[in-house]
Amino acid sequence: MSSELPQAPFLPFALPEIGEDEINEVVDSLRSGWVTTGPKAKRFEQDFAAFLGDPQMECVAVNSATAGLHLALEAMGIGPGDEVITTTHTFTATAEVVRYLGADVVLVDIDPATLNIDPKQVEAAITPRTRCIIPVHYAGLAVDMIAILDIARKHGLRVLEDAAHALPATLEKELIGTMGSDATVFSFYANKTMTTGEGGMLVTRNAELAKRARVMRLHGMNRDAFDRFTAKTPSWYYEIVAPGFKYNMTDIAAAMGIHQLKRIPAFQARREQIAQAYLAAFADLPLVLPPQAQAGDVHSWHLFVLRLADGLAMSRDEFIERMFTAGIGCSVHYIPLHLQPYWRDRYQLRAEQFPHSQRAFERMLSIPLYTAMSDADVQRVIAAVRAIALG
Repeated sequence: MSSELPQAPFLPFALPEIGEDEINEVVDSLRSGWVTTGPKAKRFEQDFAAFLGDPQMECVAVNSATAGLHLALEAMGIGPGDEVITTTHTFTATAEVVRYLGADVVLVDIDPATLNIDPKQVEAAITPRTRCIIPVHYAGLAVDMIAILDIARKHGLRVLEDAAHALPATLEKELIGTMGSDATVFSFYANKTMTTGEGGMLVTRNAELAKRARVMRLHGMNRDAFDRFTAKTPSWYYEIVAPGFKYNMTDIAAAMGIHQLKRIPAFQARREQIAQAYLAAFADLPLVLPPQAQAGDVHSWHLFVLRLADGLAMSRDEFIERMFTAGIGCSVHYIPLHLQPYWRDRYQLRAEQFPHSQRAFERMLSIPLYTAMSDADVQRVIAAVRAIALG
């Protein structure tokens, strides 16, 4: 008989937490006959506006945050000859939507303390062609939106917030998405702070921007599919007023979102609890720990990003390999855009132009932090990180 203890199952980097309410609502959608955009998508939009606490907020449900970013920029009239400033330290979706419209991307470095876009770098990058700034709330910590909005007003620029990580983060006790930018886009991808499987929400106080986004999310039709299919009188006629896209959210996805949204307070509380356990457990290690939100504000803790300190004589890749050997999944957020072949070659970018993002990338890894983790899972991660960091 073997004396070896059974090995713990592999702990993945991220898993969604789906409850019976979500499952039952999806089943109800399947039984109702409404499987594409319909009453539940509309209800989800209304619930999201209520969550944001602003009756003037327009919410447009879409099939991904990428789609929401694209729709927002298109509605702003961004096009060839324009420049849009964003951070190099993001996923490619933030920037690629600018290229969809034929405009150019201008990448800037991050603040090394927060890993968020540096407002000073933003202002230095403005040219006569600049039309819009896209700040990214990295890992769930709010960008200094007061500074970004001041810069935008000073230079007459639009602001589109990439809040894929940021539900329900706050700044100065205001929810991200409600602070005065032209539009904000949230993500409901599988590993986000809430999920619809795939999906996103574009939010704006600009009624004309929302109207254009609704038309363009479904082929440029001048009538919403829900309105046409639920009308009590013949309503087959519609007009195509623009060459639109296929970006609508399905009722199946919205059915999940309705209940995930209700759980956001509990989800955030659990993420905060795990993050605080990590911060306490790693305080004495040769690691740079992620910044916390300022007093009175909320960090959504979408990611928990460690950076190896200079005193740790180990590469980031070796640290991740050892974590995998310990049965724990990790990731890296992100390989900066200036290192990606398309962006590097198109704009002739060099690593030395982005020293803070480059340095962070070389020494960073994201460890598991999600609500479905048990306390035992959290302790496994803590034990593995401590063992590896202490050699």
